[in-house]
Amino acid sequence: MFLALTALVDEPRHGYGVAQEVNNLSQGRIQLKIGTLYGVLDRLSAEGLIALDREEVQQGRLRRYYRLTDKGAHTLQEETARLAANVSAATARLRARRSGGAAPTSAFAGGAA
Repeated sequence: MFLALTALVDEPRHGYGVAQEVNNLSQGRIQLKIGTLYGVLDRLSAEGLIALDREEVQQGRLRRYYRLTDKGAHTLQEETARLAANVSAATARLRARRSGGAAPTSAFAGGAA
């Protein structure tokens, strides 16, 4: 979800374009399969985080282009802040471990541990 939303920040993309951009953003670590991709796009659309931008026929096939909504941008911004807080907490604990000190007691921000 996070990378799919990120893939749509700069411009509308069709499904395969979203998959390619997720691959680029993750430096090849995440390769969305088509079935998974369209499930993610359907979910994001149902939640109002993305919307259909336009449809085009190319080589006899219909391509749906999706765009990030304002709600999607806000959700992505909140998730980015949550992940940054988690990275900060983990970094502080690793720094404390290396120096032999006590780990800070700050909690990770929301979501799964």
